[in-house]
Amino acid sequence: MTFNELLTYMGAHCKYDIMDGAAAETLSKAQAGSHKNETAGHIIRELYAKTGVASPDADLDRATAINSMGPMRLFYMKDDAPVEGFRLVEDMVREIDGAYNEEALNLKEQG
Repeated sequence: MTFNELLTYMGAHCKYDIMDGAAAETLSKAQAGSHKNETAGHIIRELYAKTGVASPDADLDRATAINSMGPMRLFYMKDDAPVEGFRLVEDMVREIDGAYNEEALNLKEQG
């Protein structure tokens, strides 16, 4: 799964509105600091940076995606951090897991 595919999946399944256009546009706005939801933009920007992928169309494995969320979990657990940020991070982690579970099931059914 690529970063863009993962972002698209999360956009369709998260309880919160994390998208600001299609995946590429959402990432671009997050990186520019102009995402309509400042918290979602921050998380998406950091997720992309921490995964270390060369491009949004590069393959991204589950472990890297989940591990990349760790610093954001800690950031949004601070006393002075907005509680909606922590809820959003937790929701995104669940959806990352869901995306890779769904991908694995689809591959299993095909093979």
